Amino acid sequence: MPGRPWWEEAVVYQVYPRSFCDTDGDGVGDLEGVRGKLDHLAWLGVGAIWLSPFYRSPMADFGYDVADYCDVDPLFGTLDDFDHLVADAHARGIKVIVDWVPNHTSDRHPWFLASRSSRDDPKRSWYVWRDGPGGGPPDPPPNNWRSAFPGVGRRERPPAWTWDDATGQWYLHLFLPEQPDLDWANPEVRAAMAGVLRFWMARGVDGFRVDVVQALGKDPSLPDVPDHLQPPSGTNDRPETHPILAELRRVVDGFDPGPAPRMMVGEVYLPTARQVADYHGTPERPELHLAFNFSPLFAPWDADEWRVRIDEVRTLIEARPAWPTWVLSNHDNPRHRTRYGSEARARAAAVLLLCLRGTPFLYAGEELGLDDAEVPPERRVDPGHRDGCRAPIPWDATPAHGWASTEPWLPWPPGADAGTDAATQRDDPSSMLQLYRRLLAARRASPALRSGTFAWLHSPAGTLAWLRTAEGGDATGSHPATGPGAADRAGDRRAVLIDVAGAGATVELPPGGWRCEVHSLDAGATSTVRGSYRLDPGAAVVLAPA
Repeated sequence: MPGRPWWEEAVVYQVYPRSFCDTDGDGVGDLEGVRGKLDHLAWLGVGAIWLSPFYRSPMADFGYDVADYCDVDPLFGTLDDFDHLVADAHARGIKVIVDWVPNHTSDRHPWFLASRSSRDDPKRSWYVWRDGPGGGPPDPPPNNWRSAFPGVGRRERPPAWTWDDATGQWYLHLFLPEQPDLDWANPEVRAAMAGVLRFWMARGVDGFRVDVVQALGKDPSLPDVPDHLQPPSGTNDRPETHPILAELRRVVDGFDPGPAPRMMVGEVYLPTARQVADYHGTPERPELHLAFNFSPLFAPWDADEWRVRIDEVRTLIEARPAWPTWVLSNHDNPRHRTRYGSEARARAAAVLLLCLRGTPFLYAGEELGLDDAEVPPERRVDPGHRDGCRAPIPWDATPAHGWASTEPWLPWPPGADAGTDAATQRDDPSSMLQLYRRLLAARRASPALRSGTFAWLHSPAGTLAWLRTAEGGDATGSHPATGPGAADRAGDRRAVLIDVAGAGATVELPPGGWRCEVHSLDAGATSTVRGSYRLDPGAAVVLAPA
């Protein structure tokens, strides 16, 4: 469909730089490592990359504690390295999205150092400072809020407040004490952060993934919350946030668009699709261009559960109207290969993810079918207990797996020495990597898969089946037009069938002949059928008109 914004057409690939590829031998991935793998990403077929934080940081939360929003931490390289990465990505037709962490800074950020220096400092009001009901410890903090992170080796979440002896007040941190919350009710904070966005857009950045966006607006009274709403980092859902996002949307939309407009995708870490939908705003006051809806990420591999999640998106987000997102894995949660328990399920899930209506987000290593790493206690470093899903990516079968160091910051994922690396899988037509490449190629070639409508097909229990149709499709699925762009002119359809239960099933098809375009378990499948399709146990297929 012509005229659609690029983020509705692209498959976005998340890069966690620390774990992507190390080029300088320190065991930590860097921007040059990302740049060196752009050919892999172009070959795979992604349309955009999202870079997790690479800013200057003490690394208490591995970059989500930002000490300078407008510079690159030397661990990852330099601003020149970033500029080269953007230029090389754009030369390959790949957009660049950067992580932006607006709710909190590092406690080493110059803004917080000034804020902490005196109650009279001009930046005191840039952060959330409060008196408690008594003095300092052992008296309780201003409210009962708990931090999102327990800390390394701990299970209990500590209070979301830290006492400052020097100035005799508590400061709020929804995450670590090293991550004090900014006060977004302050217009000076909003103006400074708008400047950060403009800085990166001027360097060619195409979009922003906005961290913990639902936390920006807070109830000014900071009341206690019931136990079931702890920690507030994942339940805070306040009307104060929406005008902030509308203002940020004006900043992004108002910047010189260059060859393409910029976008914001928000990490709206709230439990329901209904809540997430509100963060798109309204046509009169738009907010986020895209919002992560994490409910499907936590869905078990169950057909009924997935049907509910898909219908929620259709009725609550698409009907708004807004464009949905889909994600199965990321840097904060166990990989879906680990959650679902088998490679066959992970393969079928890849078909599901890439054939739904919306923008799919892939997490680096997902295309290799990686499991979470087993990280022994002595090597665990993450305060949120997320080490396993952040294991380094194995690029080849050498002992260092394509890294400049054989000792990366976290252990390699299972199978790194047994063929799960990218080079080995690239040479194997039946590999998970090649499946993802075929799926991305099918999606690029099909207007129906990129932007077409969605309709359920009747299917047996334990299965999912749907039809994607682009405008202009006919009842038979035939395509009399030929040549480049023919599918767009004549209409386009794809049928997607998934055996979730793993028992095998026969699914009735719409009229016309259908050929197997992608099979999750059989790289060579090209059969043509009419009337119905017999799904192999655990298989998923994409069918195109014959």
